[in-house]
Amino acid sequence: MITVENPLPLAKNEGSIIEIAPSILTADFSRLGDTLEEAVDAGINWFHMDVMDGNWVVNKTITFGPALIRSIRDRIGPNVFIDCHLMITNAEQTWTQYVDAGVDLVIAHIEAIDNPAALISSIQAAGCQVGLVLNPDTPANSILPYLTDLDLVLVMSVVPGKGGQSFMPEVEDKVREFRAAIDRQISDGGRATKLMIDGGIKYHNSAMVSDWGIDVAVVGSGLINDKASIAENLAEINAAMGL
Repeated sequence: MITVENPLPLAKNEGSIIEIAPSILTADFSRLGDTLEEAVDAGINWFHMDVMDGNWVVNKTITFGPALIRSIRDRIGPNVFIDCHLMITNAEQTWTQYVDAGVDLVIAHIEAIDNPAALISSIQAAGCQVGLVLNPDTPANSILPYLTDLDLVLVMSVVPGKGGQSFMPEVEDKVREFRAAIDRQISDGGRATKLMIDGGIKYHNSAMVSDWGIDVAVVGSGLINDKASIAENLAEINAAMGL
């Protein structure tokens, strides 16, 4: 069997260290460009775009769309990785807008699409990477049949769009199930699918999710806040992971 390489960026550190991908939702959008550049200067090379359409998430939040993502791509240039996490009702009809805006990876919710196989094939045929994401209560077997073709799997550790939540450690078993399946896939010469987690990740639980086998952790307020600089917050996360 031919080994399928995954071109997603690798974590900069070896061992169990995870890649940190900031969510921009906690940023001050009036100075978003400066925040992006501060993050890049701190060593960030992956940004996570949380797209909500006001319909699919439970609190009906609207965040932003392709126009802002295009502006972000133009500001940070071509060498920083951008994914978009589509928490929307019509990902199968609108994903091309995000590819055209310059994202490297489109992530769609398994709960919100009708034909995952067709969507995966279409996005990859357009030259973009593709991932699937599932909510905390959604079983892993909803995504496992598509694993061989996926560039990334995202496990939510909060319910998207539901306020006042904390990190949900009960997703550990699901994360470990995906980790084991991906490791078997790699051992068999298959695709090196990346495993991402999103929701309530901060310095105090970063080492724990790294031990679970996570490759990429989305961090929002734990990285972009008014308490410290991005570099200082990133250093705190790295210190918690023993760096």
